[in-house]
Amino acid sequence: MKQSKLQTWSMTAILVFWSFCVMYPLFWTLIASLKDNQQFMLNHPWALPNFPLLWGNYTYVWEKYRFGQYFLNSISVTAVSTFFGVLLSATTAYVIARFAFRGSNLLFLSYLAYKMIPAFLGIIPLFFLMNDLHLTNKLSGLMLIYAITAVPFGVFMLVGFFKTLPKELEEAAAIDGANHYGTFFRIMLPLAKPGLVSLAIVTVLNIWNEYIMALVFINTPGKYTLPVGIAVMQAEMQYRTEWGPLFAALTIAMVPVLLFYFIFQRQITGGMTAGAVK
Repeated sequence: MKQSKLQTWSMTAILVFWSFCVMYPLFWTLIASLKDNQQFMLNHPWALPNFPLLWGNYTYVWEKYRFGQYFLNSISVTAVSTFFGVLLSATTAYVIARFAFRGSNLLFLSYLAYKMIPAFLGIIPLFFLMNDLHLTNKLSGLMLIYAITAVPFGVFMLVGFFKTLPKELEEAAAIDGANHYGTFFRIMLPLAKPGLVSLAIVTVLNIWNEYIMALVFINTPGKYTLPVGIAVMQAEMQYRTEWGPLFAALTIAMVPVLLFYFIFQRQITGGMTAGAVK
């Protein structure tokens, strides 16, 4: 009994310490966004900001550095890419999991093999392909890239889930006159909601923070997404010593992802294990 309590207290202490290590950088970014240059130069870097708090840093960075445009670009790219990425993943995983055809296992393994290849190795041929399709320097081209590159992980995640669904549901739908499309969209897709939500959350986090593809395929400042826009802002601000506005930009970029994660965190843990046990 004493050993059990000791283990419980030990695990609690470890988790509290780990939570502090994770949360403190976020907290420090927030307090740093409320400082002026003098506080960065003269005060201790870990010190709390002086009053009054400089909430004007947020207004300044939003209006002066096109941050609002970067934010809207990231919102649109993330939303569209996630929708089509999840849809393509679901349809592909459903076919591989529910239909027996020659080469289905090889097709599934090919998607898994893609995840073993570092993404940056395919940037050069992908750039030439997108250039031939006249989709470089376009947000629509970036959306297409993100949606397609999200499919392999989505297939890996959803195939096991679709395999656990009872075959009797498809048979009952066929008796009622439903075709394959009706069965998928009306029956199977709603049942796969936990897995789809988890996949959507992971996809949103990956696309929102993606930097390399956006840097390579977009070269017009007005079309930058947040990661590229913040990198450009950082290059300018370091010569102007505008550290407060820079941390304000980082805070704004973090808030949507944190809110999205906190709202759907139960779906993440539930969807990841959905389909693991039949």
